[in-house]
Amino acid sequence: MSSVLQPPATGNDPTGATKYRPVSSHLAIAPPVSVVIPAMNEAENLPYVFKTLPDWIHEVVLVDGNSTDDTVAVARELWPDVKVVEQRGKGKGDALITGFQACTGDIIVMVDADGSADGQEIVSYVSALVSGADFAKGSRFANGGGTDDMTFIRKMGNAALCAVVNRKFGARYTDLCYGYNAFWRHCLDKIELDCTGFEVETLMNIRVVKAGLKVQEIPSHEYLRIHGVSNLRAVRDGLRVLRVILQERSNRRELRGSRDRSPVLGGVPARGVRGKV
Repeated sequence: MSSVLQPPATGNDPTGATKYRPVSSHLAIAPPVSVVIPAMNEAENLPYVFKTLPDWIHEVVLVDGNSTDDTVAVARELWPDVKVVEQRGKGKGDALITGFQACTGDIIVMVDADGSADGQEIVSYVSALVSGADFAKGSRFANGGGTDDMTFIRKMGNAALCAVVNRKFGARYTDLCYGYNAFWRHCLDKIELDCTGFEVETLMNIRVVKAGLKVQEIPSHEYLRIHGVSNLRAVRDGLRVLRVILQERSNRRELRGSRDRSPVLGGVPARGVRGKV
């Protein structure tokens, strides 16, 4: 199969192929892909991150969390066209939201800056999206996935929280707290992120389900952080994730209650009351 799809020729583009990017020998896409990398003092890890990124992506958006090392300089050396955005607030959620706002691509991919993610997997995420999914969710526990960086306690905590989300929101996730995801840009209008911390990943996973978006899990392998020490704290962050789950569950009950209290006449919404929220 040809590596480049040939769209119909137009007057403005005689070749008819410039809008398509060859992704693999079997896939070419038109939508531009933006990769968002939140980073704070990750200068030593960025070479490993950037060398796995495919050259067909549209842009790399690095969100710098006030680094005191050479994170920005290294990023610009490795990827001259990198778009560097300064983070004004604090927390991973704040960094991601800042990065999303700076993206110009139709597809957005989230990648950590610690070297634990393989950028070559991006093709699997993009393939799922162009095949019909709204949200491509990385999973370390789906068939073909794996992790080198989770203790037994973290695995048990992740499994328990995942089970709660599946039961309370009707999801079918095999992994909950993982930051390697991709989605169509328009999804941001439906999930309205308002979380600044690490638990933003859980919030996204819950809200895409609540919004009725089509989710496809992508098997992914998580490697060990190459340099530095993670800021993750199992108990502290687990409690923050649980708090988000309970809050979203509470919001769902309030919405359901407001629907039940809506005035209805003979099974038909009364005048002035919407029948669909």
